[in-house]
Amino acid sequence: MNPIRVMVVDDSVVVRKIVTDVLSEDPGIEVVGTAVNGKVAVSKLEQLKPDLITMDIEMPEMNGIEAVRAIRGARNRVPIIMFSTLTERGATATLDALSSGANDYVTKPANVGSVAQSMESVREQLIPKIKALTGRPAAPVRPTARIAPPPPAAPRTGPGKKPAVLVIGSSTGGPEALAKLLPQLPASLPVPILLVQHMPPVFTRQFAQRLDRLCALRVVEATDGVPLQPGTVHLAPGDHHLVVRPGRGTHTTGLHQGPPENFCRPAVDPLFRSAVAAYDGAVLGVVLTGMGSDGRNGAGEIRAAGGTVLAQDQATSVVWGMPGAVAQAGLADEILPLDRVAEAIQRHLSGVPAVRLASPTTAPAPGRAVLFGGNR
Repeated sequence: MNPIRVMVVDDSVVVRKIVTDVLSEDPGIEVVGTAVNGKVAVSKLEQLKPDLITMDIEMPEMNGIEAVRAIRGARNRVPIIMFSTLTERGATATLDALSSGANDYVTKPANVGSVAQSMESVREQLIPKIKALTGRPAAPVRPTARIAPPPPAAPRTGPGKKPAVLVIGSSTGGPEALAKLLPQLPASLPVPILLVQHMPPVFTRQFAQRLDRLCALRVVEATDGVPLQPGTVHLAPGDHHLVVRPGRGTHTTGLHQGPPENFCRPAVDPLFRSAVAAYDGAVLGVVLTGMGSDGRNGAGEIRAAGGTVLAQDQATSVVWGMPGAVAQAGLADEILPLDRVAEAIQRHLSGVPAVRLASPTTAPAPGRAVLFGGNR
């Protein structure tokens, strides 16, 4: 398999060297070029033909957001990972870049004591995302290995329960998927909604505000101890697990900083487990695009307790990790393209069962991105 061709775009000589050195250590990645700003990056695209671009945000002449818009405006779908800072300004710029067509982001090392620590931080964040977004396995596989089509959902031992709560999990590609899905749901949705999107602090507050402006539903960054009411979406804050706390009559939100699960905090599995316990299995779980397998175990608990699980299909997922893990485990009642998930949610909340199980038939081409800014 040919190495993944990466172009590194950053106006800082130090950052360019750190990223280039880190990526060059991996035998599956080749840095084919660098650029000092977005304008130079755009001019080099045709010559270098990278499989993926890492893009700084703040650069002279043409910044990262402008470069993303120029690349997508040319109908180029090369995956783009933004380098961001954990600040209000950095979060705003990163969300703007994602809405313009960037696929994902990593945060720049902050307050680290050495170049070695900076390199390790970049290595841990960046390399798995590069491989996921280009459709490469995290570890070598035999050329003959093939992924089996997802099995049908395991048969139920009893009748399914009409959902009393909607829980959603997403990661890579999730911001754009949620910005498409949630506006399709009405303000009259009859159940509360709890949502985990893998994001750091600061980002989640701004993301909730953006979703709130797009949706008929009310979207808030979750705080501890708030009664769960229909029509409100509670988004897990960065670095906190979001759970449902049972109450007499009305359940409430709960936040805690227990150990990361699936290398994540917030994580999807704690939310799914707590919803099953609080609502006696009357749960509708939705797993959208994302790296890894967070949500698979929780989806198993939802189905075992009589709840229902929907998974986004492979063709419309930026990364079919989380929903793929659910589907491959036989835990998805329906596997659906993103534009059919809202209809399925409303159908299940009304108590109408699915007519048939939808399943993915084609995988996205490497680097495929579903752009919620409308750039196709």
